[in-house]
Amino acid sequence: MKDVVQLTEGWSLSHEGALLEARVPGCVHTDLLAAGLIPDPFLGTNELDVAWVGRRSWTYTRSLAAPQEGPAPHERADLVFDGLDTAAHITLDGAELGRTRNMHRSHRFDVTGRAGELRVTFASAYEEAAAVRETTGERPNVYPEPFQYIRKMACSFGWDWGPTVVTAGMWRPVRIERWSTARIARVRPLVTVAGTRGRVELRVDLERTAMGTGRPLVAHTTVAGVQARAETTGDHLTLVLDVPDVRLWWPRGHGEQPLYDVELTLEDEGAALDAWRRRIGFRTVEIDRSPDEHGTGFTFVVNGERIFVRGVNWIPDDVLPSRITPERYRTRLRQTADANADLVRVWGGGIYEDDAFYDACDELGLMVWQDFLFACAAYPEEQPLRGEVEAEARENVVRLMPHPSLVLWNGNNENLWGFRDWQWEEPLAGDSWGEGYYLGLLPRVVAELDPTRAYSAGSPWSGSWAHHPNDPDHGTYHSWEVWNRQDYTEYLANVPRFVSEFGWQAPPALATLRRALPGESLAPDSPGMLHHQKAEDGNAKLRRGLERHFAPPEGDFDRWHYLTQVVQARAVATGIEHWRANWPRCAGTIVWQINDCWPVSSWSAIDGDGRLKPLHHELRRVYADRLLTLQPGTDGPDVVLANQSAEPWTTEVTLRLMRADGTLTARTSLRLTAPARTVLRLPAPSEVTPAPGSTKEYLVADADGLRALHLPVPDKEFDYPTPRLDIAVETVGQDQNTFDVVVSAHTLVRDLLLQPDRVAPHASADRGLITLLPGERTRIRVHGADGAGANTFRKALFCVEPA
Repeated sequence: MKDVVQLTEGWSLSHEGALLEARVPGCVHTDLLAAGLIPDPFLGTNELDVAWVGRRSWTYTRSLAAPQEGPAPHERADLVFDGLDTAAHITLDGAELGRTRNMHRSHRFDVTGRAGELRVTFASAYEEAAAVRETTGERPNVYPEPFQYIRKMACSFGWDWGPTVVTAGMWRPVRIERWSTARIARVRPLVTVAGTRGRVELRVDLERTAMGTGRPLVAHTTVAGVQARAETTGDHLTLVLDVPDVRLWWPRGHGEQPLYDVELTLEDEGAALDAWRRRIGFRTVEIDRSPDEHGTGFTFVVNGERIFVRGVNWIPDDVLPSRITPERYRTRLRQTADANADLVRVWGGGIYEDDAFYDACDELGLMVWQDFLFACAAYPEEQPLRGEVEAEARENVVRLMPHPSLVLWNGNNENLWGFRDWQWEEPLAGDSWGEGYYLGLLPRVVAELDPTRAYSAGSPWSGSWAHHPNDPDHGTYHSWEVWNRQDYTEYLANVPRFVSEFGWQAPPALATLRRALPGESLAPDSPGMLHHQKAEDGNAKLRRGLERHFAPPEGDFDRWHYLTQVVQARAVATGIEHWRANWPRCAGTIVWQINDCWPVSSWSAIDGDGRLKPLHHELRRVYADRLLTLQPGTDGPDVVLANQSAEPWTTEVTLRLMRADGTLTARTSLRLTAPARTVLRLPAPSEVTPAPGSTKEYLVADADGLRALHLPVPDKEFDYPTPRLDIAVETVGQDQNTFDVVVSAHTLVRDLLLQPDRVAPHASADRGLITLLPGERTRIRVHGADGAGANTFRKALFCVEPA
C-alpha cells in the first residue's frame, strides 16, 4: 500500500542571514508574525508597514532524508506540493526539481532514491507578474496592481474590501508519497440519477512504475452496498455502479442532504496498492435559460423543482488563507446556513477553497456556484499563462466534482461586462483579454471532464453578445449603481432575471473595531477607520445612504455606527423583498457578501472577527421559506406572501393603520393562501392604507410571527415619538452568562437593536432589528454576557429616534 509522510515539521525560513522556524502549511507572513518580526497587518495601519514582505524573495529549507531500507522498499517516491504560492524554484541536494508559477495547482516531483537539503525559493509575486507582463503586453484592470499576470489569489493585491498583503509560501500541505507498481492518479466520478435509481461512473487514471507497466491490475469499488470490479493492463479504466432506491440530495430548506461513501481500491494480485475515498450525493441540477416574454431566464431547477436561489457571495475568509482551518470553514458556513442562505458563490478573485469547505456545504445543503479564478481585469491568453490556466482548470474541476453541493461552474467575475463598459475595447483591439478562456477553453474543459454540471461564461452575463453583458432582462445581473450613486429604494426600479451581485456597506461590530484600532478615538473619518475603508469614496457613500433616511448624527460615533448598520440591513432587505415578490420572473439573489477577510467596513453580513452584523439577522428573515412583505402597488402598498416552502401557506394577515402617537386608526384581517413555491400579491384594503405623504400614519402587517411595515415617507420626515421603553434582565437557568433582555415598549420603537459585543466582546444575541408597537414586549437572548448588569444592557440598546 502507498505510504504517505506529511512534511509539516522541520522547515526553516531564511531571513536576514538567520533561519526562522517555519510551519507548513503557512506563508511568510505567518512565520514572520510567529517570530515577532512584523506587526499584525490587521491592526491600525500596519498593513503599510508590512508591504515590503511581498516585494522580496523568500527561501524555505529542510532536510529530506533517504527512506530507511526495508524488506520491500517502494519503487517510487514523489514529493507532492498541494499548493505553492506562487513562483517557486525547488531544488533537492542542489539539483533542480522544477519551477512553478501557479498558486491554484498541485505539483509532483519524482525524488526516488534522493536525499539532502530541500530548498523552495519563492520569487516576489511582483517580479513574476512584471516578467509575464513584459512577455504578453499591458492589459487593463480595475486596481493598480498586477494580479492578472500571475495565477495567484487576486485579492492578495488588495480589493475594495481587502488589504494588500502579498503572500508567499507553501500554503497547502507538502508530503512524500512512496508507492510501487501503480497509483491512482485521478478519479472522475460522474454521478447521475433517474427517478430513484442512481448511477456512478468512475473514470480512473493510473500512473505506473517501469516495473508495473503492462501488469494486470484490478480495481474494486462500492457505493451503498453495490459493488463493481474492473481489470486493466493499461492506464485507464471505468467502473459503473447502478444504485437502486437512492435518496436525493436537496439544498437546505428543500429537503435532506443524504451522502454516500464511495470507496475505490487498486489491487495487484490481491494486495492493495492505493485507495481513493469520497462522498457523493444524487441530485439533478439544471439552469433554465429559456427565452420568454421578459427576456432570457436564469432559473435553477433542482431535482425537477424550480427554486428561487437565496444566495451569498463568498470571499477568502482570511487574506492569509493558510490560517483557515476546517473548523473555521464549518463555523462560517454554519453562520451562512443560519442566515437561511441556500447557495454560496465562490468569487473569482479568491481561491478554489479547501475540500473542507465543500464537505461542509455538502452536509449543510449549501449549493456552490464556483467561479473560475478571473476577476475585474483583462487577462492575457498567451503563454505562460494559457497553459497554467488550462492545467489549473482541469485539476480543480476533477478535484471538486464529487461534491453534490457544486451546482455551477462560472467563467469569470465582471470581465465580459468590463470589456463592454469599462473603456477596454479600444485599447485591447487585436489583443487577447480572456474571452477565449470564458467562451472557449473553460466550457470545453467542463464539457469534457464534468458534463453533469452547467457552465456560465461569466457573472454578469446575458448569454451572448446579442445583449449587453449586464442586461437585467437576460441572464445574470450585477446591481451596483444603487450603492454607488443612488438610494436603496432604487432597487425597486427593475426586475432582473437573476441578481448575482448587489449589496450595501456598513462598519463591523464595535468590539471588532476596538480590537483592530487599539487606542483610537473612533470617528467615521479617524485615521484607522479610513484605512479600514477600502472602497472608493466609501465613507461618502455611507453618509449619502444614511442622509437620505436619517438626520446625520454629527459627532456621535455610536449613533452613526448604529444607523449605518440599520441602513445596510434595510437596503439589502429592500432588494430581496422586491425581487422575491417578483418570482418567477426574478429567480434568485446573491448578496455581496457574507464574510470578510480582515476587520473592515464592507458589504459583509459577518465581520472580519466573525461577529454578526444586523444584516445577518435580516437575511435570516428575508431568506426564510415564508416572507411577508409590503410592496409598492398601483394605489398604495400591496400585501405579498412569498412562499418558497414545499407546502401551501395558509395564514391570517392582520393589517393595522396606526398613528405615530400609538393610536389605532383601522384594522382588518385577510385569510390568505400562498401555494407552494409561489407568490401571492394583492392590494392592501383602502381602509388601512396610509394617506400618501403622511408623516403621522403607517401600516403594519402581521402573520405567523412575521411583521412588515410601510411608512409613506422617509424616516427623517416621519413624526416619530420619542421612544419610551423599559428593560428587565433575567438570568436563564443556572447559567450566569446567558440572559434574556426583556424590552417593553410604551411608544412605537422602530428597529430596536441590541449590540451584544457592547455588553461583552464575545457575547451574541439571537435577534437583530425589531420593531415594537406601543404595549408590545420582546425577549432578546444574549449568550456570553459574563454577568453584565441592566445598565450595561441598556447602553447596548439602540432604536430610531426623532429627527
